[in-house]
Amino acid sequence: MPTYRRSVIPARPAARALPLVAIVGRPNVGKSTLFNRLTGTRRSIVGDEPGITRDRIYGEYDWGGRTFRLVDTGGIVPDDPELIPTEIFNQARVALDEADALVLVVDVRTELASPDYDLVRMLQRGTKPVFLAVNKAEGDAMTLAAENFRRLGIRHVFPISAEHGLGIGDLLDAIADAIPATAEPAEPEPAAETETSAVHRTHGEFEQHEISIAIIGRPNVGKSTLLNALTGTSRAIVSPIAGTTRDAVDEVVEYQGTQLRFVDTAGIRRKGKTHLMAEKLSVVMARRHLEAADVALLVIDATEGVTASDATIGGYAHESGRSVIILVNKWDAVTTGRTDGRPPADREIFEQQLRRALKYLSYAPVIFLSAREGTNIARVLNEVMSVAAERRKRVTTGQMNRFLDTIDFQRAPVPMSKRIRIFYMTQAAVAPPTFVLFTDRDVRLHFAFERFLENQIRESFGFKGTPIWFKVKARNAEKEE
Repeated sequence: MPTYRRSVIPARPAARALPLVAIVGRPNVGKSTLFNRLTGTRRSIVGDEPGITRDRIYGEYDWGGRTFRLVDTGGIVPDDPELIPTEIFNQARVALDEADALVLVVDVRTELASPDYDLVRMLQRGTKPVFLAVNKAEGDAMTLAAENFRRLGIRHVFPISAEHGLGIGDLLDAIADAIPATAEPAEPEPAAETETSAVHRTHGEFEQHEISIAIIGRPNVGKSTLLNALTGTSRAIVSPIAGTTRDAVDEVVEYQGTQLRFVDTAGIRRKGKTHLMAEKLSVVMARRHLEAADVALLVIDATEGVTASDATIGGYAHESGRSVIILVNKWDAVTTGRTDGRPPADREIFEQQLRRALKYLSYAPVIFLSAREGTNIARVLNEVMSVAAERRKRVTTGQMNRFLDTIDFQRAPVPMSKRIRIFYMTQAAVAPPTFVLFTDRDVRLHFAFERFLENQIRESFGFKGTPIWFKVKARNAEKEE
């Protein structure tokens, strides 16, 4: 069974031992702007629309030689009966319970209302220090207006401007003084490199401390439910409302001695289907998180089948060189749990249809599951480990040249005018596996020849779940250089 720990960006050893500061407040007061300012990132989506942040977003900041964890929460509206605000409130309560200090953010340009007092009463029920950050206080007039917020009864009041970085130093000094300093665990010494150590080489060299897995797909296919099932938490808000997830939500699982960082991304839809700015930004962020991942879990809704949007999203992962695992979610809804009177879906027929629609992902394994019921979750974890290893597999030049001697290139379905002669081939990079072909002509590989060669490589060496890239270099061009 996997073991779990809360995620921190970036991942650090013993990150859970760091003091946690929670940023809370009503919607649209600037919590995410403050979070991004302190962490030096654009981790949280920022916009003028209220309620953009919904899930908990974690990060770190350094102040006075000390490192703190930081959590950004969604806008809290106490006693709101609607589903999404209620789930946002539940996520915020988890952050409040975890935190060592609380920063309540308010907007200096808005009048105090009863929800502000309700929120303060809730925060002051515990013994944790509470700090009031009166945001958007640019200029003397606004700084003076910030004094009106002392009526909330919070002792520590700090006029700040999260956008411009004004007054934040005083706030951080007060937080650091209120949280007792603890001896932070020393960073572990890097292990000496050996032939069996987990050092992987690509265009440069790096040691992989964790595997990053992006959960991608259309809105409302069950990505957040899958994240919660994989991590054994209620980390992401789940609702039947399409587009619930906006910020990318991540959680780290320790599985078989390896850290797996699962990132739940916003549902990717066509530009013409996104109207709110927050939705547009969430799609952009989803694409960025996909491009930063090692493995992509492409989630498909079994009740709707494979759509053109699924093919487009899978194409993003393929073209960016991510390894891909296709997950057919809600399989129970079309088999054992079917209620429409129709016969259960046939797995083989469904996979045949899927393979036809996603021909370019022929290398990707397919898993049928139900994230809600938790079926086949262990298989997903095992497949992630397997695909990640295949992604970083390296074939020696000697093995590759012996492999070339066994191939009958006359069988390749390529016009004579497009044929080339390969003198030798070497693997230049991993993640994804990239091969350089030294040939008699400097021409682009014919797609049929490339597909033929790729199939031969997979048959001999595997590379399950990952795309294979080719580069051509003419031998005469090598001499000219």
